[in-house]
Amino acid sequence: MRHTIEVADIFRAAGPAYRAAHAGHLSLSQLKVMSAIEACRTAALGGHVEACSDCGYQRIAYNSCRNRHCPRCQGAAARTWLEAQEANLLPVGYFHVVFTLPAQVADIAFHNKALVYDLLFKAASETMLTIAADPKHLGVRIGITAVLHTWGSAMTHHPHIHMIVPGGGLTQDGRWISSRPAFLLPVRVLGALFRRLFLTRLLDLHNAGKLVFFGTLVGLSDRRTFIRHLTPVRKKRWVVYAKAPFAGPEAVLAYLSRYTHRVAISNSRLIAFDGNEVAFRYKNYRCSGAERQQV
Repeated sequence: MRHTIEVADIFRAAGPAYRAAHAGHLSLSQLKVMSAIEACRTAALGGHVEACSDCGYQRIAYNSCRNRHCPRCQGAAARTWLEAQEANLLPVGYFHVVFTLPAQVADIAFHNKALVYDLLFKAASETMLTIAADPKHLGVRIGITAVLHTWGSAMTHHPHIHMIVPGGGLTQDGRWISSRPAFLLPVRVLGALFRRLFLTRLLDLHNAGKLVFFGTLVGLSDRRTFIRHLTPVRKKRWVVYAKAPFAGPEAVLAYLSRYTHRVAISNSRLIAFDGNEVAFRYKNYRCSGAERQQV
Protein backbone atom coordinates (compact mmCIF):
# COMPACT_ATOMS: atom_id res chain seq x y z
CA MET A 1 0.00 0.00 0.00
CA ARG A 2 1.29 3.42 -0.94
CA HIS A 3 1.28 6.06 1.79
CA THR A 4 -0.11 9.54 1.11
CA ILE A 5 3.35 11.05 1.58
CA GLU A 6 6.61 9.20 1.07
CA VAL A 7 10.25 10.06 1.64
CA ALA A 8 10.76 9.66 -2.10
CA ASP A 9 8.19 12.40 -2.79
CA ILE A 10 10.03 14.80 -0.49
CA PHE A 11 13.40 13.94 -2.03
CA ARG A 12 12.09 14.49 -5.55
CA ALA A 13 10.54 17.84 -4.64
CA ALA A 14 13.20 19.29 -2.33
CA GLY A 15 16.26 17.16 -3.07
CA PRO A 16 17.81 19.32 -5.82
CA ALA A 17 17.64 22.49 -3.71
CA TYR A 18 18.95 20.66 -0.62
CA ARG A 19 21.90 19.21 -2.50
CA ALA A 20 22.75 22.61 -3.94
CA ALA A 21 22.58 24.28 -0.52
CA HIS A 22 24.79 21.61 1.07
CA ALA A 23 27.23 21.07 -1.76
CA GLY A 24 30.56 19.89 -0.39
CA HIS A 25 29.06 18.61 2.86
CA LEU A 26 27.21 15.57 1.50
CA SER A 27 29.22 12.40 0.99
CA LEU A 28 29.07 10.35 -2.19
CA SER A 29 27.26 7.59 -0.32
CA GLN A 30 24.60 10.05 0.90
CA LEU A 31 24.09 11.36 -2.62
CA LYS A 32 23.74 7.79 -3.90
CA VAL A 33 21.09 7.01 -1.28
CA MET A 34 19.05 10.07 -2.24
CA SER A 35 19.31 9.18 -5.91
CA ALA A 36 18.25 5.57 -5.28
CA ILE A 37 15.22 6.54 -3.19
CA GLU A 38 14.12 9.13 -5.76
CA ALA A 39 14.33 6.57 -8.57
CA CYS A 40 12.79 3.66 -6.62
CA ARG A 41 9.78 2.12 -8.38
CA THR A 42 9.82 4.64 -11.20
CA ALA A 43 10.51 4.31 -14.92
CA ALA A 44 14.11 5.33 -14.23
CA LEU A 45 14.88 1.80 -12.96
CA GLY A 46 12.91 -0.03 -15.60
CA GLY A 47 10.16 -2.52 -14.95
CA HIS A 48 9.02 -6.11 -15.08
CA VAL A 49 5.83 -8.06 -15.71
CA GLU A 50 3.90 -9.48 -12.77
CA ALA A 51 1.47 -12.27 -13.60
CA CYS A 52 -1.21 -14.01 -11.53
CA SER A 53 -0.78 -17.79 -11.73
CA ASP A 54 -4.53 -18.33 -11.17
CA CYS A 55 -6.25 -15.96 -13.58
CA GLY A 56 -3.37 -14.99 -15.85
CA TYR A 57 -3.80 -11.26 -15.21
CA GLN A 58 -0.63 -9.32 -15.97
CA ARG A 59 0.61 -5.87 -15.03
CA ILE A 60 3.77 -3.84 -15.45
CA ALA A 61 5.56 -2.99 -12.19
CA TYR A 62 8.54 -0.69 -11.79
CA ASN A 63 11.71 -2.12 -10.24
CA SER A 64 12.79 -1.35 -6.68
CA CYS A 65 16.10 0.31 -5.80
CA ARG A 66 16.87 -2.27 -3.06
CA ASN A 67 18.89 0.31 -1.17
CA ARG A 68 19.17 -0.55 2.53
CA HIS A 69 18.17 3.02 3.44
CA CYS A 70 15.00 3.06 1.34
CA PRO A 71 11.79 2.98 3.44
CA ARG A 72 10.03 0.91 0.76
CA CYS A 73 12.79 -1.68 0.32
CA GLN A 74 14.20 -2.32 3.79
CA GLY A 75 11.45 -4.76 4.81
CA ALA A 76 12.56 -7.43 2.33
CA ALA A 77 16.21 -6.88 3.26
CA ALA A 78 15.38 -7.40 6.94
CA ARG A 79 13.65 -10.71 6.20
CA THR A 80 16.61 -11.93 4.14
CA TRP A 81 19.04 -10.95 6.89
CA LEU A 82 16.89 -12.68 9.50
CA GLU A 83 16.99 -15.98 7.64
CA ALA A 84 20.77 -15.78 7.23
CA GLN A 85 21.34 -15.15 10.95
CA GLU A 86 19.24 -17.98 12.37
CA ALA A 87 22.16 -20.40 12.34
CA ASN A 88 24.28 -18.02 14.45
CA LEU A 89 21.99 -17.90 17.48
CA LEU A 90 22.80 -19.81 20.66
CA PRO A 91 20.14 -21.46 22.85
CA VAL A 92 20.78 -18.99 25.69
CA GLY A 93 19.40 -15.71 26.96
CA TYR A 94 20.57 -12.50 25.30
CA PHE A 95 21.21 -8.95 26.51
CA HIS A 96 20.66 -5.63 24.77
CA VAL A 97 23.53 -3.19 25.49
CA VAL A 98 23.69 0.42 24.28
CA PHE A 99 26.72 2.75 24.18
CA THR A 100 25.93 6.43 23.55
CA LEU A 101 28.21 9.40 22.86
CA PRO A 102 27.73 12.60 24.93
CA ALA A 103 26.51 15.68 23.02
CA GLN A 104 29.95 17.37 23.02
CA VAL A 105 31.46 14.33 21.32
CA ALA A 106 28.49 13.84 19.00
CA ASP A 107 29.20 17.29 17.54
CA ILE A 108 32.76 16.20 16.73
CA ALA A 109 31.43 12.98 15.20
CA PHE A 110 29.15 14.97 12.88
CA HIS A 111 32.21 16.61 11.31
CA ASN A 112 34.28 13.39 11.22
CA LYS A 113 31.76 10.62 10.65
CA ALA A 114 33.93 7.80 9.29
CA LEU A 115 36.72 8.23 11.86
CA VAL A 116 34.57 8.76 14.93
CA TYR A 117 31.98 6.10 14.11
CA ASP A 118 34.80 3.60 13.57
CA LEU A 119 36.26 4.65 16.92
CA LEU A 120 32.84 4.25 18.56
CA PHE A 121 32.59 0.67 17.29
CA LYS A 122 36.11 -0.23 18.40
CA ALA A 123 35.96 1.42 21.84
CA ALA A 124 32.56 -0.08 22.67
CA SER A 125 33.56 -3.57 21.49
CA GLU A 126 36.91 -3.50 23.30
CA THR A 127 35.14 -2.36 26.46
CA MET A 128 32.75 -5.31 26.38
CA LEU A 129 35.45 -7.86 25.55
CA THR A 130 37.85 -6.52 28.21
CA ILE A 131 35.38 -6.43 31.10
CA ALA A 132 33.85 -9.79 30.16
CA ALA A 133 37.32 -11.40 30.08
CA ASP A 134 38.20 -10.05 33.53
CA PRO A 135 38.11 -12.92 36.09
CA LYS A 136 36.43 -10.52 38.54
CA HIS A 137 33.40 -10.54 36.26
CA LEU A 138 32.73 -13.38 33.78
CA GLY A 139 36.27 -14.37 32.84
CA VAL A 140 35.19 -15.42 29.34
CA ARG A 141 35.35 -14.38 25.72
CA ILE A 142 31.92 -13.22 24.59
CA GLY A 143 30.31 -12.76 21.21
CA ILE A 144 28.85 -9.44 20.06
CA THR A 145 26.60 -8.27 17.26
CA ALA A 146 26.83 -4.47 17.04
CA VAL A 147 24.74 -2.02 15.03
CA LEU A 148 25.41 1.72 14.63
CA HIS A 149 22.58 4.24 14.76
CA THR A 150 23.34 7.90 14.10
CA TRP A 151 19.91 9.39 14.79
CA GLY A 152 17.35 9.60 17.56
CA SER A 153 13.58 9.20 17.25
CA ALA A 154 13.18 12.95 16.61
CA MET A 155 15.66 12.73 13.69
CA THR A 156 18.39 14.60 15.55
CA HIS A 157 22.04 13.53 15.36
CA HIS A 158 22.45 10.98 18.15
CA PRO A 159 25.23 8.43 17.49
CA HIS A 160 24.98 5.25 19.54
CA ILE A 161 25.77 1.55 19.28
CA HIS A 162 23.22 -1.21 19.86
CA MET A 163 24.68 -4.56 20.86
CA ILE A 164 23.10 -7.96 21.18
CA VAL A 165 25.22 -10.08 23.54
CA PRO A 166 24.68 -13.71 24.60
CA GLY A 167 24.43 -14.26 28.34
CA GLY A 168 27.76 -16.00 28.74
CA GLY A 169 30.93 -16.97 26.90
CA LEU A 170 33.83 -19.39 26.54
CA THR A 171 36.78 -19.81 28.87
CA GLN A 172 40.30 -20.33 27.52
CA ASP A 173 39.84 -24.10 27.73
CA GLY A 174 36.56 -23.97 25.81
CA ARG A 175 34.06 -24.28 28.67
CA TRP A 176 30.81 -22.30 28.53
CA ILE A 177 30.17 -20.02 31.52
CA SER A 178 26.73 -18.42 31.85
CA SER A 179 26.12 -14.97 33.29
CA ARG A 180 23.62 -14.38 36.05
CA PRO A 181 20.02 -14.60 34.73
CA ALA A 182 19.33 -10.85 34.79
CA PHE A 183 22.85 -9.40 34.95
CA LEU A 184 25.62 -9.42 32.36
CA LEU A 185 28.32 -6.91 33.37
CA PRO A 186 28.44 -3.83 35.68
CA VAL A 187 27.34 -0.83 33.61
CA ARG A 188 29.32 1.70 35.67
CA VAL A 189 32.54 -0.22 35.01
CA LEU A 190 31.66 -0.46 31.32
CA GLY A 191 30.96 3.27 31.14
CA ALA A 192 34.23 4.24 32.81
CA LEU A 193 36.39 2.10 30.51
CA PHE A 194 34.45 3.16 27.42
CA ARG A 195 34.99 6.84 28.31
CA ARG A 196 38.74 6.35 28.82
CA LEU A 197 39.29 4.33 25.65
CA PHE A 198 37.22 6.62 23.46
CA LEU A 199 38.61 9.95 24.69
CA THR A 200 42.22 8.74 24.64
CA ARG A 201 41.96 7.62 21.03
CA LEU A 202 39.96 10.68 20.01
CA LEU A 203 42.81 12.87 21.26
CA ASP A 204 45.26 10.67 19.35
CA LEU A 205 43.29 11.36 16.16
CA HIS A 206 43.42 15.09 16.86
CA ASN A 207 47.16 15.00 17.58
CA ALA A 208 47.69 13.19 14.27
CA GLY A 209 45.85 15.96 12.42
CA LYS A 210 43.14 13.59 11.20
CA LEU A 211 40.11 15.49 12.54
CA VAL A 212 38.54 18.36 10.61
CA PHE A 213 36.13 21.05 11.77
CA PHE A 214 33.99 23.67 10.07
CA GLY A 215 31.39 26.27 10.97
CA THR A 216 30.97 26.98 14.68
CA LEU A 217 33.42 24.22 15.63
CA VAL A 218 36.35 25.43 13.54
CA GLY A 219 38.09 26.58 16.73
CA LEU A 220 38.48 22.96 17.84
CA SER A 221 41.32 22.61 15.36
CA ASP A 222 43.47 24.17 18.10
CA ARG A 223 44.68 21.46 20.50
CA ARG A 224 44.15 23.44 23.71
CA THR A 225 40.66 24.47 22.67
CA PHE A 226 39.89 20.86 21.78
CA ILE A 227 41.05 19.61 25.19
CA ARG A 228 38.98 22.28 26.98
CA HIS A 229 35.94 21.27 24.94
CA LEU A 230 36.27 17.70 26.22
CA THR A 231 36.94 18.58 29.87
CA PRO A 232 33.27 18.36 30.95
CA VAL A 233 32.78 14.89 29.45
CA ARG A 234 35.97 13.59 31.08
CA LYS A 235 34.39 14.28 34.47
CA LYS A 236 30.85 13.07 33.83
CA ARG A 237 29.56 9.52 33.92
CA TRP A 238 29.09 7.90 30.50
CA VAL A 239 25.91 5.88 30.75
CA VAL A 240 25.85 2.38 29.29
CA TYR A 241 22.41 0.79 29.09
CA ALA A 242 21.96 -2.96 29.54
CA LYS A 243 18.55 -4.57 29.26
CA ALA A 244 17.49 -7.85 30.85
CA PRO A 245 17.62 -10.99 28.67
CA PHE A 246 15.17 -11.50 25.88
CA ALA A 247 12.65 -14.34 25.94
CA GLY A 248 14.68 -16.51 23.59
CA PRO A 249 16.66 -16.71 20.34
CA GLU A 250 13.63 -16.08 18.12
CA ALA A 251 12.78 -12.90 20.01
CA VAL A 252 16.40 -11.77 19.69
CA LEU A 253 16.35 -12.15 15.93
CA ALA A 254 13.06 -10.32 15.55
CA TYR A 255 14.31 -7.48 17.75
CA LEU A 256 17.72 -7.27 16.13
CA SER A 257 16.31 -7.14 12.60
CA ARG A 258 14.38 -4.00 13.53
CA TYR A 259 17.70 -2.34 14.36
CA THR A 260 19.89 -3.73 11.59
CA HIS A 261 17.47 -2.70 8.86
CA ARG A 262 15.63 0.24 10.38
CA VAL A 263 15.78 3.39 8.30
CA ALA A 264 15.88 6.88 9.83
CA ILE A 265 12.21 7.50 9.15
CA SER A 266 9.46 5.33 7.71
CA ASN A 267 6.79 6.57 5.33
CA SER A 268 4.10 5.78 7.92
CA ARG A 269 5.50 8.45 10.28
CA LEU A 270 5.11 11.26 7.74
CA ILE A 271 2.13 13.56 8.37
CA ALA A 272 2.46 16.48 5.96
CA PHE A 273 4.78 18.19 3.46
CA ASP A 274 4.06 21.66 2.08
CA GLY A 275 7.12 21.93 -0.15
CA ASN A 276 9.17 23.62 2.56
CA GLU A 277 8.50 21.89 5.88
CA VAL A 278 7.90 18.27 6.84
CA ALA A 279 5.75 17.17 9.78
CA PHE A 280 6.29 13.70 11.24
CA ARG A 281 5.50 11.65 14.33
CA TYR A 282 8.11 10.54 16.85
CA LYS A 283 8.24 9.01 20.31
CA ASN A 284 9.64 10.99 23.21
CA TYR A 285 11.29 8.36 25.39
CA ARG A 286 11.83 10.90 28.17
CA CYS A 287 8.05 11.03 28.50
CA SER A 288 7.43 7.26 28.62
CA GLY A 289 7.45 6.98 24.84
CA ALA A 290 4.62 9.45 24.33
CA GLU A 291 4.04 10.25 20.66
CA ARG A 292 4.86 13.79 19.58
CA GLN A 293 4.80 15.74 16.34
CA GLN A 294 7.91 17.38 14.92
CA VAL A 295 8.17 19.97 12.13
